[in-house]
Amino acid sequence: MRALLVTSVGVTCAAALTLPLAAPASSAPVLSSASARPPSLTTEPRTDTTDTSDTTAPGTTAPDGAEPRAAKSAAEPAGSTQSLPLAPLAVPSNRVAGAPAVQGLPQRDARPFSLVGVVWDDAEAELHGTVQVRTRATGTTRWSDWQDVETHNADHAADLGSAEREGRTVRGATAPLWVGDSDGVEVRVRPESPAAADSPGSQDRAATPVPLPEGMRLELVDPGEDPAPEPARGAPANRAAVPAVFADTPPTAALPEVLTAEIAAASAVNAEVAELGATVIPALTQAETVESVNLAPGAKPYIGPRPKIVTRKGWGADEKLRERNFGYTKSVKAAFVHHSATGNNYTCKQAPSVLRSIYRYHVKSSGWRDFGYNFAVDKCGNIYEGRAGGVTKAVLGAHTLGFNTNTMGIAVLGSYGSTNPPAAAVTAVSKLTAWKLGLFGANPKGKVTLVSGGSNKYRKGVKVKMNVISGHRDGFATECPGARLYKKLGTARTSSAKLQGR
Repeated sequence: MRALLVTSVGVTCAAALTLPLAAPASSAPVLSSASARPPSLTTEPRTDTTDTSDTTAPGTTAPDGAEPRAAKSAAEPAGSTQSLPLAPLAVPSNRVAGAPAVQGLPQRDARPFSLVGVVWDDAEAELHGTVQVRTRATGTTRWSDWQDVETHNADHAADLGSAEREGRTVRGATAPLWVGDSDGVEVRVRPESPAAADSPGSQDRAATPVPLPEGMRLELVDPGEDPAPEPARGAPANRAAVPAVFADTPPTAALPEVLTAEIAAASAVNAEVAELGATVIPALTQAETVESVNLAPGAKPYIGPRPKIVTRKGWGADEKLRERNFGYTKSVKAAFVHHSATGNNYTCKQAPSVLRSIYRYHVKSSGWRDFGYNFAVDKCGNIYEGRAGGVTKAVLGAHTLGFNTNTMGIAVLGSYGSTNPPAAAVTAVSKLTAWKLGLFGANPKGKVTLVSGGSNKYRKGVKVKMNVISGHRDGFATECPGARLYKKLGTARTSSAKLQGR
């Protein structure tokens, strides 16, 4: 029987709260006048399907014929996903006969967005080719250079045969790419060459087309506005409440709080470490951490000090997007480190927006039940709660295909194949693993045996011995977490064990 427990927080948690009425959300942004654009960029009539479920205010007309929805609470920042079908593009006349056509979209206007990705109908189909995008900075005529989108992303997903994989409409997807505030886009998807030019005898072989997946769509994600800061309130265990402050963000004035039932449910599972509705779980010293944990009599407290963690409420997760129930496994025996492959062109102040964008892409575009990773770390070393269910609990993620059971996934925001990860991010991974693995008695410098749920590296049912802190590539044939970050895992293991007192 699969080691998965599914539960939900009862309504009684939220029913005790007084929930103020939400202010009406503003209507969807309006495109700039076509006269402000180059003649070739005038907007054509829309024929695509656009998700506007949480951007349209009551009484207004939703674009593209979508039905208006009720206003979103100010506590859950509005966001949107534009989904644009790709079509064959004109190509040079010397294209190899029989090769599949390049697909994409020519330059076009769009509602403002900050993250892009490509999805397709069949989650089991692979995209054999390259995906490149160009974007235009909002309110300008300035276009970016072509940027590559990571196409091999199937390894970040729920395990085959799992309830999350089988019970939802899951799609194939590239990794998402953060492009910053944009309102214009161009994309091209080039299939692999039928016969590589430098392959022996390639000119003698008949060209064998490599088809692109069916139903490809470009996803443009708007993360919405950052959540408003909240007034300080009493914290548990006589500790002061800590507002969500990022490494390069100045303090801002507090505004009245609006707490929805969905936010209350996601927050209630952290009741043992923070008050209901907290935006940050405060750091503890090692002595305080050990005191807060129920250890067996005489047990050695190999556990690191609890680091500060920005909650889902702190980074503005829209709790109405995710599946209501939380999924759990029995333990956390290992941690898999990833990079998000979203690029490094973000500031730490923008990290919450990056997270909200990835979250929408995982749920609305890829069809997952929630954000895939259990935790995220930005380049300044800030740590964020990922998938809902409680930071101290063994929450089932969708991060390492074949090894999601009894593990946790940590995504370092950025791309670290050829760029060194910041020392602050590696240190944050050490702190997080020293604490979370310590809660389950795991040694960061040790080895553990895991049972594969099926991957391109280990077939289902195979027992695999690997490091307690492993890289994604240890369980799946992938470049993730990038060569430069992977090289830092030895340092992370040593530092994590030292923080545990080993």
